[in-house]
Amino acid sequence: MIKVLLLFLLLIAGIVLGPILSGHQGYVLIQTDNYNVETSVTGLAIVLILTMVVLFAIEWVLRRIFRTGARTRGWFLGRKRSRARKQTKAALLKLAEGDYQQVEKLMSKNADHAEQPVVNYLLAAEAAQQRGDEIRANQHLERAAELADNDQLPVEITRVRLQLARNENHAARHGIDKLLEIAPRHPEVLRLAEQAYLRTGAWSSLLDILPAMEKVQICDEAHREALQQQAWIGLMDQAMADQGNDGLKAWWRNQSRKTRHQTTLQVAMAEHLIECDDHDAAQEIILDGLKRQYDDRLVLLMPHLKSGNPEQLEKALRQQIKTQGDSPLLQSTLGQLLMKHGEWQQASDAFREAIKQRPDAFDYAWLADSLDKLHKPEEAATMRRDGLLLTLKNPTHP
Repeated sequence: MIKVLLLFLLLIAGIVLGPILSGHQGYVLIQTDNYNVETSVTGLAIVLILTMVVLFAIEWVLRRIFRTGARTRGWFLGRKRSRARKQTKAALLKLAEGDYQQVEKLMSKNADHAEQPVVNYLLAAEAAQQRGDEIRANQHLERAAELADNDQLPVEITRVRLQLARNENHAARHGIDKLLEIAPRHPEVLRLAEQAYLRTGAWSSLLDILPAMEKVQICDEAHREALQQQAWIGLMDQAMADQGNDGLKAWWRNQSRKTRHQTTLQVAMAEHLIECDDHDAAQEIILDGLKRQYDDRLVLLMPHLKSGNPEQLEKALRQQIKTQGDSPLLQSTLGQLLMKHGEWQQASDAFREAIKQRPDAFDYAWLADSLDKLHKPEEAATMRRDGLLLTLKNPTHP
Protein backbone atom coordinates (compact mmCIF):
# COMPACT_ATOMS: atom_id res chain seq x y z
CA MET A 1 0.00 0.00 0.00
CA ILE A 2 2.85 2.40 0.85
CA LYS A 3 4.68 1.54 -2.38
CA VAL A 4 1.60 2.34 -4.44
CA LEU A 5 1.19 5.65 -2.59
CA LEU A 6 4.83 6.59 -3.26
CA LEU A 7 4.48 5.78 -6.95
CA PHE A 8 1.32 7.84 -7.11
CA LEU A 9 3.05 10.79 -5.41
CA LEU A 10 6.00 10.56 -7.82
CA LEU A 11 3.58 10.56 -10.73
CA ILE A 12 1.81 13.66 -9.42
CA ALA A 13 5.12 15.34 -8.75
CA GLY A 14 6.18 14.68 -12.31
CA ILE A 15 2.96 16.11 -13.64
CA VAL A 16 3.31 19.26 -11.48
CA LEU A 17 7.04 19.86 -11.74
CA GLY A 18 7.36 18.90 -15.39
CA PRO A 19 5.44 21.86 -16.81
CA ILE A 20 6.99 24.26 -14.24
CA LEU A 21 10.51 23.24 -15.14
CA SER A 22 9.73 23.50 -18.85
CA GLY A 23 7.93 26.83 -18.40
CA HIS A 24 4.56 25.46 -19.59
CA GLN A 25 1.91 24.58 -16.94
CA GLY A 26 -0.70 23.41 -19.47
CA TYR A 27 -4.46 24.10 -19.66
CA VAL A 28 -7.40 22.02 -18.38
CA LEU A 29 -11.08 22.66 -19.23
CA ILE A 30 -13.90 20.81 -17.48
CA GLN A 31 -17.23 21.68 -19.09
CA THR A 32 -20.77 20.72 -17.93
CA ASP A 33 -24.23 21.94 -18.92
CA ASN A 34 -24.15 24.84 -16.49
CA TYR A 35 -20.52 25.30 -15.51
CA ASN A 36 -17.10 25.61 -17.10
CA VAL A 37 -14.06 24.95 -14.94
CA GLU A 38 -10.75 26.19 -16.31
CA THR A 39 -7.44 25.50 -14.57
CA SER A 40 -3.87 24.56 -15.24
CA VAL A 41 -2.49 21.03 -15.05
CA THR A 42 -0.56 22.05 -11.96
CA GLY A 43 -3.71 23.31 -10.24
CA LEU A 44 -5.56 20.09 -11.10
CA ALA A 45 -2.73 18.01 -9.65
CA ILE A 46 -2.78 20.04 -6.45
CA VAL A 47 -6.56 19.53 -6.14
CA LEU A 48 -6.15 15.75 -6.63
CA ILE A 49 -3.43 15.64 -3.99
CA LEU A 50 -5.58 17.55 -1.51
CA THR A 51 -8.53 15.25 -2.27
CA MET A 52 -6.37 12.19 -1.59
CA VAL A 53 -5.17 13.70 1.68
CA VAL A 54 -8.75 14.39 2.77
CA LEU A 55 -9.86 10.85 1.87
CA PHE A 56 -6.95 9.31 3.82
CA ALA A 57 -7.79 11.52 6.78
CA ILE A 58 -11.46 10.43 6.71
CA GLU A 59 -10.37 6.78 6.47
CA TRP A 60 -8.06 7.18 9.47
CA VAL A 61 -10.80 8.80 11.57
CA LEU A 62 -13.34 6.12 10.68
CA ARG A 63 -10.85 3.36 11.41
CA ARG A 64 -10.15 4.78 14.84
CA ILE A 65 -13.88 5.13 15.56
CA PHE A 66 -14.70 1.53 14.58
CA ARG A 67 -11.65 0.15 16.31
CA THR A 68 -12.67 1.95 19.47
CA GLY A 69 -16.20 0.50 19.16
CA ALA A 70 -14.84 -3.01 18.72
CA ARG A 71 -12.56 -2.57 21.71
CA THR A 72 -15.48 -1.29 23.75
CA ARG A 73 -17.62 -4.27 22.78
CA GLY A 74 -14.72 -6.61 23.49
CA TRP A 75 -14.24 -5.03 26.90
CA PHE A 76 -17.91 -5.48 27.80
CA LEU A 77 -17.95 -9.06 26.51
CA GLY A 78 -14.76 -9.90 28.36
CA ARG A 79 -16.21 -8.45 31.53
CA LYS A 80 -19.35 -10.58 31.14
CA ARG A 81 -17.27 -13.70 30.49
CA SER A 82 -15.17 -13.04 33.56
CA ARG A 83 -18.30 -12.51 35.64
CA ALA A 84 -19.89 -15.70 34.26
CA ARG A 85 -16.71 -17.65 35.11
CA LYS A 86 -16.74 -16.39 38.70
CA GLN A 87 -20.45 -17.13 39.08
CA THR A 88 -19.97 -20.66 37.75
CA LYS A 89 -17.23 -21.34 40.31
CA ALA A 90 -19.43 -19.95 43.08
CA ALA A 91 -22.35 -22.09 41.87
CA LEU A 92 -20.24 -25.26 42.08
CA LEU A 93 -19.40 -24.45 45.69
CA LYS A 94 -23.09 -23.91 46.43
CA LEU A 95 -23.84 -27.23 44.76
CA ALA A 96 -21.51 -28.94 47.22
CA GLU A 97 -23.36 -27.18 50.04
CA GLY A 98 -26.75 -28.26 48.69
CA ASP A 99 -28.01 -24.69 48.24
CA TYR A 100 -29.97 -25.36 45.05
CA GLN A 101 -31.62 -21.95 44.94
CA GLN A 102 -28.25 -20.22 44.70
CA VAL A 103 -26.97 -22.87 42.29
CA GLU A 104 -29.80 -22.14 39.86
CA LYS A 105 -29.40 -18.37 40.22
CA LEU A 106 -25.63 -18.33 39.70
CA MET A 107 -25.60 -20.92 36.92
CA SER A 108 -28.30 -19.24 34.84
CA LYS A 109 -27.12 -15.65 35.32
CA ASN A 110 -24.81 -14.68 32.43
CA ALA A 111 -24.92 -18.33 31.31
CA ASP A 112 -24.84 -17.26 27.65
CA HIS A 113 -21.34 -15.84 28.25
CA ALA A 114 -20.00 -18.85 30.18
CA GLU A 115 -17.30 -21.13 28.76
CA GLN A 116 -19.84 -23.99 28.50
CA PRO A 117 -23.28 -22.35 28.45
CA VAL A 118 -25.06 -25.67 27.81
CA VAL A 119 -23.56 -27.13 31.00
CA ASN A 120 -24.61 -24.07 32.98
CA TYR A 121 -28.21 -24.32 31.83
CA LEU A 122 -28.36 -28.07 32.45
CA LEU A 123 -27.07 -27.68 36.00
CA ALA A 124 -29.50 -24.83 36.53
CA ALA A 125 -32.34 -27.09 35.34
CA GLU A 126 -31.38 -29.83 37.78
CA ALA A 127 -31.07 -27.33 40.62
CA ALA A 128 -34.53 -25.94 39.83
CA GLN A 129 -35.93 -29.49 39.83
CA GLN A 130 -34.36 -30.13 43.22
CA ARG A 131 -36.30 -27.12 44.49
CA GLY A 132 -39.49 -28.48 42.91
CA ASP A 133 -39.77 -25.66 40.36
CA GLU A 134 -40.63 -27.65 37.24
CA ILE A 135 -41.42 -24.56 35.13
CA ARG A 136 -37.99 -23.04 35.65
CA ALA A 137 -36.36 -26.42 35.11
CA ASN A 138 -38.10 -26.77 31.74
CA GLN A 139 -37.09 -23.24 30.72
CA HIS A 140 -33.43 -23.90 31.46
CA LEU A 141 -33.62 -27.24 29.68
CA GLU A 142 -35.11 -25.73 26.52
CA ARG A 143 -32.47 -22.99 26.48
CA ALA A 144 -29.77 -25.66 26.75
CA ALA A 145 -31.37 -27.51 23.82
CA GLU A 146 -31.24 -24.34 21.71
CA LEU A 147 -27.54 -23.82 22.43
CA ALA A 148 -26.52 -27.46 22.07
CA ASP A 149 -27.15 -27.55 18.29
CA ASN A 150 -26.33 -31.08 17.11
CA ASP A 151 -24.94 -32.34 20.44
CA GLN A 152 -28.27 -33.08 22.11
CA LEU A 153 -27.12 -36.16 24.09
CA PRO A 154 -26.40 -34.36 27.42
CA VAL A 155 -29.66 -32.43 27.08
CA GLU A 156 -31.74 -35.58 26.57
CA ILE A 157 -29.98 -37.39 29.42
CA THR A 158 -30.83 -34.49 31.72
CA ARG A 159 -34.41 -34.49 30.44
CA VAL A 160 -34.82 -38.19 31.34
CA ARG A 161 -33.23 -37.61 34.74
CA LEU A 162 -35.73 -34.84 35.47
CA GLN A 163 -38.64 -37.00 34.30
CA LEU A 164 -37.61 -39.78 36.67
CA ALA A 165 -37.35 -37.25 39.50
CA ARG A 166 -40.96 -36.24 38.75
CA ASN A 167 -42.08 -39.90 38.52
CA GLU A 168 -42.96 -39.41 34.84
CA ASN A 169 -41.82 -42.98 34.35
CA HIS A 170 -43.37 -43.81 30.99
CA ALA A 171 -42.13 -40.55 29.47
CA ALA A 172 -38.67 -41.36 30.81
CA ARG A 173 -38.84 -44.83 29.30
CA HIS A 174 -39.73 -43.35 25.90
CA GLY A 175 -36.72 -41.03 26.16
CA ILE A 176 -34.45 -43.88 27.24
CA ASP A 177 -35.47 -46.02 24.26
CA LYS A 178 -34.36 -43.22 21.93
CA LEU A 179 -31.14 -42.62 23.84
CA LEU A 180 -30.19 -46.30 23.65
CA GLU A 181 -30.43 -46.12 19.86
CA ILE A 182 -27.91 -43.25 19.88
CA ALA A 183 -25.61 -44.33 22.72
CA PRO A 184 -26.27 -48.00 23.63
CA ARG A 185 -23.22 -48.26 25.92
CA HIS A 186 -23.25 -44.85 27.57
CA PRO A 187 -22.88 -45.48 31.35
CA GLU A 188 -25.36 -42.81 32.48
CA VAL A 189 -27.89 -43.86 29.83
CA LEU A 190 -27.68 -47.44 31.11
CA ARG A 191 -28.11 -46.32 34.73
CA LEU A 192 -31.19 -44.31 33.83
CA ALA A 193 -32.49 -47.19 31.70
CA GLU A 194 -32.29 -49.51 34.70
CA GLN A 195 -34.46 -47.12 36.74
CA ALA A 196 -36.97 -46.51 33.96
CA TYR A 197 -37.39 -50.20 33.11
CA LEU A 198 -37.74 -51.25 36.75
CA ARG A 199 -40.42 -48.62 37.36
CA THR A 200 -42.42 -49.47 34.25
CA GLY A 201 -42.04 -53.24 34.48
CA ALA A 202 -40.21 -53.44 31.14
CA TRP A 203 -38.59 -56.75 32.02
CA SER A 204 -37.58 -57.82 28.52
CA SER A 205 -35.91 -54.46 27.92
CA LEU A 206 -34.11 -54.76 31.24
CA LEU A 207 -32.74 -58.16 30.23
CA ASP A 208 -31.60 -56.69 26.90
CA ILE A 209 -29.36 -54.05 28.51
CA LEU A 210 -27.66 -56.39 31.00
CA PRO A 211 -24.89 -57.45 28.54
CA ALA A 212 -24.06 -53.79 27.86
CA MET A 213 -24.05 -53.09 31.61
CA GLU A 214 -21.57 -55.90 32.07
CA LYS A 215 -19.27 -54.64 29.29
CA VAL A 216 -19.04 -51.10 30.68
CA GLN A 217 -18.95 -52.38 34.28
CA ILE A 218 -22.16 -50.75 35.51
CA CYS A 219 -22.63 -52.04 39.12
CA ASP A 220 -21.19 -55.30 40.37
CA GLU A 221 -22.00 -58.83 39.26
CA ALA A 222 -24.22 -59.55 42.26
CA HIS A 223 -26.41 -56.56 41.45
CA ARG A 224 -26.68 -57.57 37.80
CA GLU A 225 -27.68 -61.10 38.80
CA ALA A 226 -30.33 -59.70 41.12
CA LEU A 227 -31.67 -57.56 38.26
CA GLN A 228 -31.76 -60.56 35.97
CA GLN A 229 -33.69 -62.65 38.49
CA GLN A 230 -36.11 -59.80 39.14
CA ALA A 231 -36.69 -59.45 35.41
CA TRP A 232 -37.35 -63.17 34.94
CA ILE A 233 -39.78 -63.26 37.84
CA GLY A 234 -41.48 -60.17 36.44
CA LEU A 235 -41.93 -61.95 33.10
CA MET A 236 -43.44 -64.91 34.96
CA ASP A 237 -45.90 -62.60 36.68
CA GLN A 238 -46.87 -61.06 33.33
CA ALA A 239 -47.36 -64.44 31.66
CA MET A 240 -49.48 -65.69 34.57
CA ALA A 241 -51.54 -62.48 34.65
CA ASP A 242 -52.14 -62.47 30.88
CA GLN A 243 -52.82 -66.17 30.17
CA GLY A 244 -52.99 -67.95 33.51
CA ASN A 245 -51.42 -71.30 34.23
CA ASP A 246 -51.31 -72.49 30.61
CA GLY A 247 -49.65 -69.29 29.46
CA LEU A 248 -47.13 -69.53 32.30
CA LYS A 249 -46.15 -73.08 31.36
CA ALA A 250 -45.96 -72.18 27.66
CA TRP A 251 -43.69 -69.27 28.51
CA TRP A 252 -41.45 -71.56 30.59
CA ARG A 253 -41.15 -74.09 27.77
CA ASN A 254 -40.08 -71.33 25.38
CA GLN A 255 -37.10 -70.36 27.54
CA SER A 256 -33.63 -71.68 26.83
CA ARG A 257 -32.34 -74.74 28.66
CA LYS A 258 -29.77 -72.57 30.43
CA THR A 259 -32.55 -70.35 31.78
CA ARG A 260 -34.73 -73.27 32.89
CA HIS A 261 -31.79 -74.80 34.76
CA GLN A 262 -31.23 -71.77 37.01
CA THR A 263 -32.20 -72.78 40.52
CA THR A 264 -33.57 -69.37 41.48
CA LEU A 265 -35.89 -69.42 38.47
CA GLN A 266 -36.95 -72.99 39.18
CA VAL A 267 -37.94 -71.96 42.70
CA ALA A 268 -39.87 -68.96 41.40
CA MET A 269 -41.59 -71.03 38.71
CA ALA A 270 -42.59 -73.72 41.20
CA GLU A 271 -44.04 -71.04 43.52
CA HIS A 272 -46.06 -69.58 40.64
CA LEU A 273 -47.38 -73.01 39.68
CA ILE A 274 -48.37 -73.76 43.28
CA GLU A 275 -50.19 -70.42 43.30
CA CYS A 276 -51.97 -71.54 40.11
CA ASP A 277 -52.89 -74.83 41.87
CA ASP A 278 -50.85 -76.85 39.37
CA HIS A 279 -49.00 -78.97 41.94
CA ASP A 280 -47.99 -81.75 39.56
CA ALA A 281 -46.12 -79.33 37.25
CA ALA A 282 -44.52 -77.68 40.28
CA GLN A 283 -43.42 -81.08 41.61
CA GLU A 284 -41.86 -81.92 38.26
CA ILE A 285 -39.78 -78.75 38.28
CA ILE A 286 -38.70 -79.25 41.92
CA LEU A 287 -37.59 -82.83 41.35
CA ASP A 288 -35.81 -81.94 38.11
CA GLY A 289 -33.97 -79.16 39.91
CA LEU A 290 -32.89 -81.42 42.78
CA LYS A 291 -31.54 -84.00 40.34
CA ARG A 292 -29.27 -81.40 38.80
CA GLN A 293 -28.24 -79.48 41.93
CA TYR A 294 -29.30 -79.64 45.55
CA ASP A 295 -30.79 -76.46 46.96
CA ASP A 296 -32.61 -75.92 50.28
CA ARG A 297 -35.12 -73.60 48.60
CA LEU A 298 -36.45 -76.44 46.46
CA VAL A 299 -36.77 -78.72 49.49
CA LEU A 300 -38.68 -76.06 51.43
CA LEU A 301 -41.37 -76.04 48.73
CA MET A 302 -42.12 -79.76 49.04
CA PRO A 303 -44.52 -79.55 52.02
CA HIS A 304 -46.63 -77.05 50.07
CA LEU A 305 -47.29 -79.53 47.29
CA LYS A 306 -50.60 -81.36 47.07
CA SER A 307 -49.12 -84.14 45.08
CA GLY A 308 -50.95 -87.07 43.59
CA ASN A 309 -47.69 -88.99 43.82
CA PRO A 310 -46.18 -88.38 47.29
CA GLU A 311 -44.09 -91.54 47.06
CA GLN A 312 -42.00 -89.89 44.36
CA LEU A 313 -41.24 -86.98 46.68
CA GLU A 314 -40.35 -89.32 49.57
CA LYS A 315 -38.05 -91.31 47.31
CA ALA A 316 -36.32 -88.12 46.18
CA LEU A 317 -35.86 -87.00 49.79
CA ARG A 318 -34.39 -90.31 50.88
CA GLN A 319 -32.00 -90.16 47.94
CA GLN A 320 -30.94 -86.66 48.97
CA ILE A 321 -30.37 -87.86 52.55
CA LYS A 322 -27.99 -90.49 51.17
CA THR A 323 -26.10 -88.07 48.93
CA GLN A 324 -26.24 -84.83 50.96
CA GLY A 325 -26.20 -86.29 54.44
CA ASP A 326 -28.73 -86.58 57.24
CA SER A 327 -29.62 -82.89 57.55
CA PRO A 328 -32.38 -81.49 59.82
CA LEU A 329 -34.17 -79.88 56.87
CA LEU A 330 -34.35 -83.10 54.88
CA GLN A 331 -35.55 -85.13 57.90
CA SER A 332 -38.13 -82.52 58.89
CA THR A 333 -39.44 -82.29 55.31
CA LEU A 334 -39.61 -86.07 55.03
CA GLY A 335 -41.57 -86.21 58.30
CA GLN A 336 -44.09 -83.64 57.02
CA LEU A 337 -44.67 -85.61 53.82
CA LEU A 338 -45.10 -88.86 55.73
CA MET A 339 -47.69 -87.21 57.96
CA LYS A 340 -49.79 -86.31 54.93
CA HIS A 341 -50.56 -89.92 54.09
CA GLY A 342 -50.67 -91.27 57.63
CA GLU A 343 -47.23 -92.85 58.04
CA TRP A 344 -47.13 -91.75 61.69
CA GLN A 345 -44.36 -94.01 62.96
CA GLN A 346 -41.98 -93.14 60.13
CA ALA A 347 -42.91 -89.49 60.46
CA SER A 348 -42.14 -89.48 64.19
CA ASP A 349 -38.77 -91.14 63.52
CA ALA A 350 -37.90 -88.45 60.96
CA PHE A 351 -38.84 -85.65 63.35
CA ARG A 352 -36.77 -87.21 66.14
CA GLU A 353 -33.74 -87.29 63.82
CA ALA A 354 -34.27 -83.63 62.90
CA ILE A 355 -34.61 -82.57 66.57
CA LYS A 356 -31.42 -84.42 67.53
CA GLN A 357 -29.46 -82.27 65.10
CA ARG A 358 -31.35 -79.00 65.50
CA PRO A 359 -34.08 -78.44 68.13
CA ASP A 360 -36.98 -76.68 66.43
CA ALA A 361 -40.38 -75.70 67.84
CA PHE A 362 -42.23 -76.72 64.69
CA ASP A 363 -40.59 -80.15 64.64
CA TYR A 364 -41.59 -80.63 68.30
CA ALA A 365 -45.19 -79.74 67.42
CA TRP A 366 -45.31 -82.10 64.42
CA LEU A 367 -43.71 -84.87 66.48
CA ALA A 368 -46.35 -84.37 69.18
CA ASP A 369 -49.13 -84.67 66.54
CA SER A 370 -47.58 -87.90 65.24
CA LEU A 371 -47.35 -89.33 68.78
CA ASP A 372 -51.01 -88.50 69.37
CA LYS A 373 -51.89 -90.57 66.30
CA LEU A 374 -49.75 -93.38 67.70
CA HIS A 375 -51.73 -93.15 70.96
CA LYS A 376 -48.83 -91.88 73.03
CA PRO A 377 -50.42 -88.87 74.75
CA GLU A 378 -47.88 -88.56 77.57
CA GLU A 379 -44.89 -88.42 75.25
CA ALA A 380 -46.82 -86.07 72.96
CA ALA A 381 -47.44 -83.73 75.92
CA THR A 382 -43.72 -83.82 76.77
CA MET A 383 -42.82 -82.86 73.19
CA ARG A 384 -45.28 -79.96 73.24
CA ARG A 385 -43.83 -78.74 76.53
CA ASP A 386 -40.27 -78.94 75.19
CA GLY A 387 -41.37 -77.05 72.07
CA LEU A 388 -43.02 -74.36 74.19
CA LEU A 389 -39.92 -73.96 76.35
CA LEU A 390 -37.81 -73.62 73.19
CA THR A 391 -40.14 -70.93 71.92
CA LEU A 392 -39.92 -69.05 75.23
CA LYS A 393 -36.14 -69.16 75.10
CA ASN A 394 -36.19 -67.89 71.56
CA PRO A 395 -39.20 -65.56 71.21
CA THR A 396 -38.15 -64.45 67.75
CA HIS A 397 -38.42 -67.99 66.42
CA PRO A 398 -40.74 -68.00 63.37
